[in-house]
Amino acid sequence: MTFHRVEALGLSHKNRSGQYEVPMKINQVEELTGITKKNIRFYESEGLIAPRRDPANGYREYDLEDARALLRIKLLRKLDVSCEKIRELQSGKISLSSCMDDQLILLAHRQRDLDHMQEMCRRLMEEEQDFSGLAPEIWLDQMKEMEKGGIRFMDVRESDVKKRRGGAIAAAAVCICFFALFLGVTIWANHEDPAPAGIMVLIVVLFGAMILGTLLALLQRLREVKKGEIDEASKY
Repeated sequence: MTFHRVEALGLSHKNRSGQYEVPMKINQVEELTGITKKNIRFYESEGLIAPRRDPANGYREYDLEDARALLRIKLLRKLDVSCEKIRELQSGKISLSSCMDDQLILLAHRQRDLDHMQEMCRRLMEEEQDFSGLAPEIWLDQMKEMEKGGIRFMDVRESDVKKRRGGAIAAAAVCICFFALFLGVTIWANHEDPAPAGIMVLIVVLFGAMILGTLLALLQRLREVKKGEIDEASKY
């Protein structure tokens, strides 16, 4: 690995010898920027960064400009600027000034929505009623009228979709990992002490079918979450 002496706005990473190290691996960039490896990879998948790869081993190699880019992304994401907007900034389609102007408008609308939700909460509190005595129809009708005027309340469907999608993916991942682990152990055991070929083929086909079935079930569940039961449950 090549070492260079670098001074760059606090974005210099020292190795144990006190030298500044370029290029950097992802764990070093994580330490330097405070952005997790998972998010760094996500930003790469979104096309917001494009680290070079070492031709010898294919590993990603990050430089200080990648770190600066990630810190710019971090700053804008903390201001709730979307990845799409950041991509337009990077490509020069929009200026930073116009992006911030759009964001100020968006945040103003959001603040207005929050103000209305806070006011609704105060009014509910002032009713001094028990939960069992709450008349939701009156309040929901008021909210519906306010939504017609552009006020946005919490999107119940969006929240539920995220939770159910995450649960389905986690459950499927656990099952697939279990099947894959069992299959791997079985293949290893067969390598050490070979079993009849027919039995091994049956085991491989069986667990392969289980993994495939789990993936198909996951896809079906995600379709249901996106288009089916959540849509129906949110119509209230």
